[in-house]
Amino acid sequence: MVNFKAVNLKTIAMESIRQRPKGNYLWKAEWSQLYLLAEHWKSDLEFYKGDLTFLHHLIEKYFIWIINKQNTEEVKTIAHKLYKLKEEVKELLKRVDKHLTHLSALSKDPFTYDSDLFRKEHETLEDDIVDFVKNFRSNRMETFKITEHVVELEKLEHLLTN
Repeated sequence: MVNFKAVNLKTIAMESIRQRPKGNYLWKAEWSQLYLLAEHWKSDLEFYKGDLTFLHHLIEKYFIWIINKQNTEEVKTIAHKLYKLKEEVKELLKRVDKHLTHLSALSKDPFTYDSDLFRKEHETLEDDIVDFVKNFRSNRMETFKITEHVVELEKLEHLLTN
């Protein structure tokens, strides 16, 4: 692994979900700056992976108490979406690891890969991560809403039947 501690982290301003400065930064940045950006992606993806595990446990915790069939279907649907997100985050982590390996090689020998092609791949990976984060946030909110809704309905049904 390459040591890029000398790079100023403030050069990678986090103004948006893209986590890089606007403009043509991607095409002008040094390999070390792109490496730090990719490490940040990896850190974020690891966090999302852990959060998905938490959301699965939350769904499982309430699923065993569900009596109403409609509520069961809602929970199954969100559980399936969370499963797909977990698979997607695993794949993105693999891609980021491979990308970091390539960036490390580029820092040692800038002619290892075609610069323009590599930067385009970097941009594509970034776009895929942005799409994942949007889907993750949406499904996270949906999970909390469904969990809250199901718990309230089940409480009401329990009170009415007792």
